[in-house]
Amino acid sequence: MQTEVFIAGAGLAGLSLAASLQKQGIDYWLAEARDRIGGRILSADFGDDDNACGVADLGPSWIWPGQANIAALLNELELGVFDQYSSGRLVYEDELGQVRRDLDYSSMGGSLRIDGGVARVTDKLAATLDSNAIHLSHRVCAIHKDKDGYLVDLVHPGGTLQVAARRVVLAIPPRLIADLIKFEPTLPEAIMQEMNSVPTWMGGHAKLFAFYEEPFWRAQGLSGDGISRRGPLMEIHDACAPNPGRGALFGFVGLAAGSALRKPSRLIDDAVRQLEKMYGAAAANPLEVTLKDWAMEEFTATEADQIITQHPPYGLPSGMATLADKGLLFASTEMAPQFGGFIEGALEASRDVLARL
Repeated sequence: MQTEVFIAGAGLAGLSLAASLQKQGIDYWLAEARDRIGGRILSADFGDDDNACGVADLGPSWIWPGQANIAALLNELELGVFDQYSSGRLVYEDELGQVRRDLDYSSMGGSLRIDGGVARVTDKLAATLDSNAIHLSHRVCAIHKDKDGYLVDLVHPGGTLQVAARRVVLAIPPRLIADLIKFEPTLPEAIMQEMNSVPTWMGGHAKLFAFYEEPFWRAQGLSGDGISRRGPLMEIHDACAPNPGRGALFGFVGLAAGSALRKPSRLIDDAVRQLEKMYGAAAANPLEVTLKDWAMEEFTATEADQIITQHPPYGLPSGMATLADKGLLFASTEMAPQFGGFIEGALEASRDVLARL
């Protein structure tokens, strides 16, 4: 098997790069370790046809005005956006569990959501690609440098495979690269240290969604925004569709990964009790609750990512950048110098790699 450009990772960065190469007539081979496309972008429908609850963005939720790459892509794919609901008061819970509902403050006002869920972007982008060039459940385990480029070893449900490529693009988080891929010859220790030093965005995060018959908090003059110093949900937002029938709230979990309090059954019970306390009795009986713990995802987080971090500074480390001259490039959102960690960052990193290619 031979190709011009081998891409590892069918998240937004990898798919975007593949689409650009395809438009230019450049041969590529796209491998994804998961059995689905999207990477950290994941949207799921909940409920059945007779009792649909809505779409939950289990990965990233928002984009913002001024992010030119995602704006252009949404226009190209004919996808719409709507404003994050932010009308009304914020609910605040302090360390002692005392609740206030009188704060005129919007924590996510001005942010935008993608109509139908963020995964519509990756789904529609993938639909533009040659289906024969996308290979799911194919994990890169080793990369060998040779005189013509690289030999990439993969494992898949049917066995093993080797792909020869002039250039290789790794559109996956640097810590996963260091943790899961063997390089021959071995990369310099300083570069391996650089990879391990880059926190995986969302690597330690978990998100919980609760669906209700209706967005009852809006009638109470609440925006759905909530901040808690007690938890288990530390930050809560309205997650309804643009013209909601059902109601939905989602929250970021503030407990350490691996904690006994973060076990799904315990966490869901505790979170529903917290929502009841913060938003009132109507929050006590959700139609459905779902939890996505990214720290438990083999192809998202490493052991070093188990700690929840604030948004770190991102960008391509200098040592890793030197490998581009040898045909080895990096394109995850963590590599973006301006919007690292965001949806826009994945496209920014993809654009920068395309320029180097």
